[in-house]
Amino acid sequence: MNCARAIELRARLAQLRKEELEIEAELCSLEASQSAALRSPLPSQESANVLSKEEIRRYSRQLLIPEIGTKGQKRLRDSSVLVIGTGGLGSPCALYLASMGVGTLGLVDHDAVDHSNLHRQIIHTEAACSGTAKVVSAHMGLSRLSSLCSVRIHNVLLDSSNAKGIMRGYDVVVDATDNAATRYLINDACVLLGIPLVSGSAVRLDGQLTVYNYNGGPCYRCLFPTPPPVDTMAGCSETGVLGVVPGIIGCLQAMETVKLITGRKKDECPSLLLFSYASQPHFRSIKLRSRAAGCAVCGDSPTVTELVDYVAFCGSGPHDNAPDWKILDDPAQRVSCNYFSAVRSITPRRRHLLLDVRSEVEFEICSLPNSLNIPLDQLGRRQDELEKAIGGLDGGPVYTICRRGNLSQLAVRHIRDKLGYNECYDIARGLVGWQDEVDSDFPAY
Repeated sequence: MNCARAIELRARLAQLRKEELEIEAELCSLEASQSAALRSPLPSQESANVLSKEEIRRYSRQLLIPEIGTKGQKRLRDSSVLVIGTGGLGSPCALYLASMGVGTLGLVDHDAVDHSNLHRQIIHTEAACSGTAKVVSAHMGLSRLSSLCSVRIHNVLLDSSNAKGIMRGYDVVVDATDNAATRYLINDACVLLGIPLVSGSAVRLDGQLTVYNYNGGPCYRCLFPTPPPVDTMAGCSETGVLGVVPGIIGCLQAMETVKLITGRKKDECPSLLLFSYASQPHFRSIKLRSRAAGCAVCGDSPTVTELVDYVAFCGSGPHDNAPDWKILDDPAQRVSCNYFSAVRSITPRRRHLLLDVRSEVEFEICSLPNSLNIPLDQLGRRQDELEKAIGGLDGGPVYTICRRGNLSQLAVRHIRDKLGYNECYDIARGLVGWQDEVDSDFPAY
């Protein structure tokens, strides 16, 4: 009886939370649609020069710090900061900026909250994983934290057509994105608009932090005139990230933003801060050169005077989506997940080999039964083991699989070209496709 009642109460609580989320989302949407309501009313000249009783009570611990004081706190209150990206970096950054007293926060993101975000994107909740836009979810989190911060939300994909219009008027821009195309776009727009840029990044166990376009320092293009090769642009969805790493960098982005607003960064030399989970000490600082005279956007004779096509410039789009490689020219060398499922169920006695070429770490997360794990980069070193497994098939087929059907194509090419075994086929879309097409209970990561 008690167990049944508990289940009933949990179901009711989940429904109430869902209804609360829907109401908050509608409220945020209504507030965001009324531009007049997006900024706090302008204070009178008299009240602008003093802090209110509520502000003094809330920020008292900051007011005691000489580097902030009442003068710095009023600067924070009167400032506006645009945070582009409300993920692992943007979440802690926005939370701390709001909590420390920044008057107006703008949020830009076009994505929706997903369960895979929650280990690092601390502004979002499980209840928001039902398709809630990240900017709406972030607005809810900030509203619960502080009523003194006015929040603007931009539920759009930032591109060349809207970037300057969205960014214009902000005192500082925070780049909390994770792809090259958007980084170049944000940098160029900041240079053209004359806005300092606080840039951060975090992948795996490492992070970086830099302030660009400030006080004679370099912009992003000064250091990286050309984008990296497309095949080196791996995001955290591919390489992974320890949840606390973007949290550390995001907090540091908030700190650098506060220093910019309060005028405490004027005397600092341009530098790149490096963080590594595995290093001792964890932090290193590298001095950067000043603005490059030959820079295409901030140099003495700039060639980039308007925003350009950054997808074409970088060869990749502004997404954290995994690439869809087309390596095998012959479609007969690829089979669908449904086809392979039929091979396993209809002809279970027919000998075949399922070769999983993901890393050992990924294989430990999840795998299909009776699969042999030899990571792609170990195929050559473990060729004897592979040949022995193929030799026991009596001519039966080899099926290769990976997470998304990319690396497994390379494995097919290796087996056909190096081992001369042509009964080898790639399982298109990999384990992601297996969950989508065959077994919805199979875990995704």
